[in-house]
Amino acid sequence: MEKILEELHKTLAQELLDRIRSGEEKASILNVARQFLKDNGIEALPVAESPLKSLIDELPFDIEEEEEQSIQPLQITSK
Repeated sequence: MEKILEELHKTLAQELLDRIRSGEEKASILNVARQFLKDNGIEALPVAESPLKSLIDELPFDIEEEEEQSIQPLQITSK
């Protein structure tokens, strides 16, 4: 059974990689790949000159500013 699961894992990883490299995949496959990496404990840090750093630099918003805005106290108003 372990060998079967190992082969399944390897096949899934290769299929995801092939689809992403083709350049024709939609967001759903990218999301599956993201979750696959997360489930397997794969993480990356945006170091200088890395593709991840380049991606972050191209995002149309400031990540630190977004984090600050998302941590706002709950405001309760009465009617």
